[in-house]
Amino acid sequence: MIIFTDLDGTLLNHHDYAFFEAKPALDRIKQSRTPLIIVTSKTRREVEPLRKAMGIDDPFIVENGGGIFFPAGYRDFDIKNALKTDGYDLLQLGLPYALIRQFFDKIRFAFEAKGFGDMTAREISRLTGLSEEQANIAKDREFTEPFIMGTGHEPQVLSALAEKEGMAITRGGRFYHLIGKDQDKGRAVCRVRDIFQQHTGEKFVTVGLGDSENDRPFLEQVDIPILIPHPVRGYLDMNRPGLLRAKTPGSHGWNTVMEGLLDEYAISGA
Repeated sequence: MIIFTDLDGTLLNHHDYAFFEAKPALDRIKQSRTPLIIVTSKTRREVEPLRKAMGIDDPFIVENGGGIFFPAGYRDFDIKNALKTDGYDLLQLGLPYALIRQFFDKIRFAFEAKGFGDMTAREISRLTGLSEEQANIAKDREFTEPFIMGTGHEPQVLSALAEKEGMAITRGGRFYHLIGKDQDKGRAVCRVRDIFQQHTGEKFVTVGLGDSENDRPFLEQVDIPILIPHPVRGYLDMNRPGLLRAKTPGSHGWNTVMEGLLDEYAISGA
């Protein structure tokens, strides 16, 4: 089994970003050496301390599929066409942040759009509930730009303009995200799954947990998709064979549904 999970609103609570209620399932996953792959809109610098706090050393996918980071030497995998950087083998699916911002600067006034690159850490903190220190880390981006947009503007119009520049717009739990058109969470998840299968010769059951529209691409690619309810909007509108729905939001719902699945597959962690 390989488990792919979103962070905000899924493994992390929507309001306080805590994950302690998921600890029982997390411990079983780690003890059984089941790969747990974070799939998030967050940046590498945001994910690194979270992985450390959770005790996870598996690969991770950042910025809506913009980059896949395998720790160097991970399970002796030979990652083809990877860029060696800061102790990782990086597979870059997204565009460089400078190109993303170049386009964003052209359209932001017409759409009353404001990206992380335009905001102070205090503004981001106010919108997200992150501390100002965490907000500063969130501003250090490599592949994508989260943004808010003025009311009355059609996201579809901006999407059409972005498409002409080789980019796309996706929607997360709090923000729109300007991304490269050749990236999304689904493509990144498929790439990671294929790498595991190529290097082990095994056929893995894939599990995916998410709560937002930008999780849809990878939830459509896994064998067992699991929806975590948003505390206000409820469940993502999605129907697929084998779809599971956690009964409660955030880390509590994540833990309950994963404990049940681990029991079903006799993954004890002992």
